[in-house]
Amino acid sequence: MSRAYYVTTPIYYISGNPHIGHAYTTIVADVLARTARTIGPTFFLTGTDEHGQKVANAAAAAGKTPQAWTDELVPHWKALFAAYHVEYDDFIRTTQARHVEKVQRVFERLRERGDIYRGKYEGWYCVYDETFWLESKLVDGRCPTCGREVQWISEEDWFFRLSAYRDRLIEHFERRPHWVQPRSVYNEMMAILREGLEDLSISRSSLHWGVPIPNGGVIYVWLDALLNYITAIGWSEDATRFHTYWPAQTQLIGKEIARFHTIVWPAILWALGEAAPELVFAHGWITVDGQKMSKSLDNAVDPFMLAQRFGADAIRYFLLREAPFGSDFSYSEEKIAQRRNSDLANDLGNLLQRTLSMLQRYRDGIVPPADVSRSELGRRFAALHVTVRERILDLRFREALEGIWELVTALNRAIDDRKPWELHKNDRTSELNAVLYDLCEGLRRLAIMLAPCMPERMREMWQQLGTPGRIDEDWSVSLRGWGGLAPLTQTALAAPLFPKMDAVAPT
Repeated sequence: MSRAYYVTTPIYYISGNPHIGHAYTTIVADVLARTARTIGPTFFLTGTDEHGQKVANAAAAAGKTPQAWTDELVPHWKALFAAYHVEYDDFIRTTQARHVEKVQRVFERLRERGDIYRGKYEGWYCVYDETFWLESKLVDGRCPTCGREVQWISEEDWFFRLSAYRDRLIEHFERRPHWVQPRSVYNEMMAILREGLEDLSISRSSLHWGVPIPNGGVIYVWLDALLNYITAIGWSEDATRFHTYWPAQTQLIGKEIARFHTIVWPAILWALGEAAPELVFAHGWITVDGQKMSKSLDNAVDPFMLAQRFGADAIRYFLLREAPFGSDFSYSEEKIAQRRNSDLANDLGNLLQRTLSMLQRYRDGIVPPADVSRSELGRRFAALHVTVRERILDLRFREALEGIWELVTALNRAIDDRKPWELHKNDRTSELNAVLYDLCEGLRRLAIMLAPCMPERMREMWQQLGTPGRIDEDWSVSLRGWGGLAPLTQTALAAPLFPKMDAVAPT
């Protein structure tokens, strides 16, 4: 990386409790941030979107003020991220003064520059998605995104001149064909641009829960929400900090909000004189019976229950390994249990147990010296971490894990092929030392490379291997050449990393 790495999740709309889909996006951002930190300065932002009609309605239904309602819910989101070992650098709330003040500053700047104007909005509005729709976009008179009824709104509002940026947006898309991924989302956004753009209403005169506008009304929740990505890093008050991180290298979103992030968002940034993000990645959905997981369909999965039942790191691994990032994929507890038992318990966990058990039996748990220059495993896998890191930062998590599992498979095969028990029986000391060292060094490297994906279990593995230093230091140092594990290191065999689970019935 040539400069600091900045990764963001969408700020999550806080009209209820989180589900596993929210954990998914945040886990991915955490993996990116943990990997980027092994190279240099990194900033990882997440948070909550707390304004808008939907929040106001939910609070009223609960008999609470919107502020009290959101204050009560935010700890649930923070607890979710803690449960999955997410280490963000900042958690922003759109009700915080640091954000509200800058949103108002953006509004004034756009007004002064003539990018917003007063006008009358008449049209359809979906409260659930907080989205304005042209009648031609409705499906059977309903919101094309969520399928709910829409409301007719007629009010005096402020408008952003989005249509004025259409040509620049098209040019930006054509010159940077990879800035929106996956390609299916890029193509969908290009189709919207070629159809033409309407100016965007950016205020609500009939709503009181939002960032206030002088002389009445509040700022449209989507403009308010999008700005969090720059308000959190010092836009308009700390130029050094802001330009250290902006433009963001990776902005993660769900594909249902791609239009706001790839059409509205860059136009707003350009109006402010700022650059567009380098990459917006609109990932797929976790589905149940082919339907997107959501609270409204009553098919949302409790993420706290999953972490407790299967282990947070096992869920992290499942989400990253199950499908190429960007694709929809189906969820079931049976699939999670299969992954956990096969990949984590049998392949990885058993490898650690077998290795340290043999090391204890033959060498009192002490890593023996060996001539690493003659290691076939070393020649094959010494540079694996370079490929793994490239794939992770390119959001090819499944491929990164598949590459890592080639090493897992090779180490397990080395035990079967080189038969340390026979080497010990026949007093072939140097050969036994060589295979035991290769196994321990391979496991050390696995712990480092898997730490961004499974931080808690890999720290445990690191401790069992007796390795000094930090597991998350610069990979160019900790993984430089095969042989980084110091001979005479004392290992400590402990409980299995991933105890096997009983079979789970299909769900």
